[in-house]
Amino acid sequence: MTAQVTTFDHRDAGTARESWRGAPQWQAMPALAPDWLAEHDLVLVVAAHPDDETLGAGGLLARAAADGVRTEVVVLTAGERSHPDSPTHSPERLARLRREELHAAVRALSPRCAAVLLGLPDGEVAAHLDLITAHVVERLRGARRPLVVAPWRGDGHPDHEAAGRAAATAAQRTDADLLEYPVWFWHWGSPTDAPWDVLRALPLRGPERSAKSRAMQAHLTQVAPLSSAPGDEVLLSETFLAHFCDDHEVFVQATPGDTDDTALDDLHHEGREPWGVDERWYEERKRALVLACLPWRDLGDVLEVGCSTGSLAESLAGRAERVLAIDSSPQAVASARRRLQAAPQVRVERRRVPHEWPEGRFDLVVCSEVGYFLSPVELRGLVARVRDSLTAEAVVLLCHWRHPVYGWPLDADAVHTAFVDDLTGDGTARVAVRHVERDVEVVVLATGGWPVADE
Repeated sequence: MTAQVTTFDHRDAGTARESWRGAPQWQAMPALAPDWLAEHDLVLVVAAHPDDETLGAGGLLARAAADGVRTEVVVLTAGERSHPDSPTHSPERLARLRREELHAAVRALSPRCAAVLLGLPDGEVAAHLDLITAHVVERLRGARRPLVVAPWRGDGHPDHEAAGRAAATAAQRTDADLLEYPVWFWHWGSPTDAPWDVLRALPLRGPERSAKSRAMQAHLTQVAPLSSAPGDEVLLSETFLAHFCDDHEVFVQATPGDTDDTALDDLHHEGREPWGVDERWYEERKRALVLACLPWRDLGDVLEVGCSTGSLAESLAGRAERVLAIDSSPQAVASARRRLQAAPQVRVERRRVPHEWPEGRFDLVVCSEVGYFLSPVELRGLVARVRDSLTAEAVVLLCHWRHPVYGWPLDADAVHTAFVDDLTGDGTARVAVRHVERDVEVVVLATGGWPVADE
């Protein structure tokens, strides 16, 4: 989904509520399934500023609370720059008031809801995407079926676009469902601009509408003038607020995977080697350990999943007939090709696993430092792909860092357990090697024989 940051002024008249309600597509808008929300065990609402959570998803929060679903709200900034020309309210004072308003509004919507303010600078959300993504991922940890509700990435406000992008990345990494709520789009957009094919309505019952109304009034600094002085004018006009006083809320039913998660590619930016594989003794020793755990001198046909800049593929090439090294990062693939240009038996391809899987069967599949950069569903898909690509005398080697991975939900234990449980559970393979240190674990699974010492 392409972000749409546009220029608008909250003081403009904007598109009238009646223009939206009169559109034929509005009348025909599909509704979310009645029980869909209650199927989740956590609803996490992300907002760029206090009041976004109420305007965009206040009714949904009230519905989730009524259905007994656990709710949490994460607000990224205190919105301290809402009145930059105020002669009576400093940014510090506005931040304090808006924090108080947020908690009052959330109590009105979902009394048991946990509301967290990250305290990022208002207007600078885009500078903190990794932090936001990691925070959302951590809050989703342990949820069976979470729902992330975040600002629409096409809302036209830079902070909203950034908040939506970080939330969508977190949803993608955790397999969470994702809804996005427009706020300013209703003001500057028009029915000809709307993504009607993905808009969904959530009908609101009377108690939910009442709770949302109380919550909107709790954001007093936004819905009323700060004073009669110039610069203290009301921020959210009655015309604007009318968009949010309806008998339903409207969401973009988004697909988390339609956002580009560039974190790993950014690590390889401009050919950088992010892990220090050519300088750090830890990496050199780990590479030697991996090679020593492989049972056969001649490795046959090898697939390396997540080759990064190609250092391990280079070592494998000396013992293999053919090596196919794959990675999802264009930067990593370019670096690996440069490193391996003198090794004709090695082919480097850009593929995103498990969706873009190579044909053929392999005598060795290596997954090193890659499994925890997948979502849980993607990991299960990778395991299935590997299982279906093994020869009768194949080896699967897993090597992963044993500490938490910032910004992702999986770790080495989860990755190795998924492979071991699947491949040994049906007798496809057995665990032949398990080497555990403080920082790294290596697991080798074998489908066939294993060398023995010469008699």
